[in-house]
Amino acid sequence: MSDSPVPPHRAGRGLARAAGTVMAAILLTQVARLLLSVVINQTFGIGAELDSFYAANRVTELLFNLMAGGALGSAFIPTLSGLLAKNRIENAWKLTSAVANLLALFLSAVTVLAILFAPQIVEHGLYLLSPGESLGQLALTTHMLRIMLPTVLIFGLSGLVMGILNAHQSFWLPAIAPAMYSAGEILGVWLLPREWGILRLGYGALLGALLHLLVQLPGLLRLRGAYSPTLGRGMPEVREVIRLMGPRMLGVAVVQINFIVNTVIALGLGAGPASAISLAFTWMLMPQAAIAQAMAIAAMPTFSRQAALGQTGELRATLASALRGVLLLSVPASAGLILLRTPLFAAIYQHGTFDAAATEMAAWALLWYAIGLVGHSLLEVIVRAFYALHDTRTPVMVGTAAMILNIAGSFAFSALFARLGWLPHGGLALANSLATFLEMGLLLFLLRGRLGGLGARPVLLSAAHSLAGALVMSGLVWAWLGWGAGLPAWLQVLGGAGLGGLAYALALLVLRVPETRLLLSLARRLRR
Repeated sequence: MSDSPVPPHRAGRGLARAAGTVMAAILLTQVARLLLSVVINQTFGIGAELDSFYAANRVTELLFNLMAGGALGSAFIPTLSGLLAKNRIENAWKLTSAVANLLALFLSAVTVLAILFAPQIVEHGLYLLSPGESLGQLALTTHMLRIMLPTVLIFGLSGLVMGILNAHQSFWLPAIAPAMYSAGEILGVWLLPREWGILRLGYGALLGALLHLLVQLPGLLRLRGAYSPTLGRGMPEVREVIRLMGPRMLGVAVVQINFIVNTVIALGLGAGPASAISLAFTWMLMPQAAIAQAMAIAAMPTFSRQAALGQTGELRATLASALRGVLLLSVPASAGLILLRTPLFAAIYQHGTFDAAATEMAAWALLWYAIGLVGHSLLEVIVRAFYALHDTRTPVMVGTAAMILNIAGSFAFSALFARLGWLPHGGLALANSLATFLEMGLLLFLLRGRLGGLGARPVLLSAAHSLAGALVMSGLVWAWLGWGAGLPAWLQVLGGAGLGGLAYALALLVLRVPETRLLLSLARRLRR
């Protein structure tokens, strides 16, 4: 088992190919998500009805992620990848069958219970800080929640299929599945009767969840796996998945509690802030998904195999390569969102029921979320390295501390913003960004100790290069926006994005950044 250093370009080559495939699919997903956000916000505007949808959606996301989402993937993929790396194919499919059966039984029970207690979840949970809300909005949110709760079971099974395909180095279908979810929501808004109002979006989410699962089934069938009607009693691999899921479920709960607290606080600020922070967070997630999730999804099976085979040097090199690639893309993306946020929302959404006030609310939240984009992006890769090492406890402990800081900061910053005369929901976004940076920094420090180093000098050099390029880019975009203040918003955005991207690329070339080979490899992969 080799533990010798691996040149960065060799470590990144296979990762670039896989990440390029995932990135192409994620870019498609982001186009679908963008179209969905336009359809939603131009149809319903920022207000109480859309707040009800996002509140109900937050509960279903909490249940899915807590019971099956990230927790299952971080525990299941390393265990399955280890079996596949050792060519234990029969055991791999027995593990898969047992996890699928246990998941279906458990999520079915959770879904039924949540449907029965939906009124209590809404009244005593989501609207805890706003007991004076109208009975109509409480009833609407409850109805919406009951419509959407079956997505918890559907997404649980779909997430398992996604893990199976990724462990087998199959990335395309899992990566385009989220686009199918957006497509279902769009079809719900467009095709269902207009008199159903916001409920169209709830039924569209249900359709989208089904499409999310169905699009991946051809890939699963091609694997020709053997299904077993077993619950995995006596299987050490099933026990290992459950052992790894325990701490990770707590970690997912930490993240979801942050989202729930932000939603509850936003609902207490009146009509609109909950929708505004949801839209802004979606825009922060678009580059984060295209950059970091693509790299992290592609890297996870590689990390897991290298960890299972004891190849610490290779794992260290692959991680460093992924971190450098994420830095070079996320830093300019963060600067671009900060500078172009207002004309961006005006150009895309400011039509119909989405007015100038809604643009101001969403752009204000995006300003503070975009500050944390780099932290969110690096965190995607770092935590997967811990999972590959079968360590779900450390990210949970650090994430719990970050959650406490985030919740405290959400209350403190929203109150501070209100005293300063600023829109208070911006404080929720700032608290999220600061807590994420602290979480990322501490986990990176701890991972460095686990791996005996990270190749820190090239990573820090990439950070310096990306910051230098982003400064050049920001100066040019700032000048463009000043010169073109009277131009249509769409032209401000296109001109700023084009000039900024060109300036950043030229800066990297002038600085002779070696990682541009990785980026060019990704670009070539996207063209195929």
